[in-house]
Amino acid sequence: MSELIKKLNWRYATKRMNGQTVPQEKLDNILEAIKLAPSSVGLQPYNVVVVEDKELKDKIFHEAASRQAQIPDASHLLIFAAWEKLTSQHVEDYIKLIASTRNVSIESLAGFHSSINGGILSRGEDVNFDWAARQAYIALGHGLVAAATEEVDATPMEGFDAAKLDEILGLREKGLRSVVILTLGYRDHEKDPLVNAKKVRRAHDELFISI
Repeated sequence: MSELIKKLNWRYATKRMNGQTVPQEKLDNILEAIKLAPSSVGLQPYNVVVVEDKELKDKIFHEAASRQAQIPDASHLLIFAAWEKLTSQHVEDYIKLIASTRNVSIESLAGFHSSINGGILSRGEDVNFDWAARQAYIALGHGLVAAATEEVDATPMEGFDAAKLDEILGLREKGLRSVVILTLGYRDHEKDPLVNAKKVRRAHDELFISI
């Protein structure tokens, strides 16, 4: 069994955390993995809000997160927030970033620029928001795997009032809408009822279909 598979068997959706702080180096590695996640055309149409402040975590717990126990005892909350509206400025900024990063001319990227404008930008706002949210979930997956390799517990969460969370964090003013939360911290061995539970997954031949 590879080391990665061992780590993934170790991880689970932690239900109770003990309040211990995740070291900065481990947090940085998790955030870097999220940054390196793939996204459609490489655009990364989302932002990740990192919340460490205890008062803010408590406010989210009481007002937006359905009092899910992981929220106040987590070391950090990562809120994945999709761009509410994809704009031509987003695309232009991305093209400039490619040009500067790869040391190529903006003119050489004209065809790629045009394909994004004609494909993604031509779609409706609701379609693009759903697309952006799916890209954020890919980054979430990277974060979960990275947390496991760092032996940091992580729980993805959807059961929250997105509109209220957006209000608390001022996301709509930034053109963002929250789509999923990832709590980071360490499992409470005494309070978490699932800490020693076996992982339940469908059998290999039931999950995968070979054609």
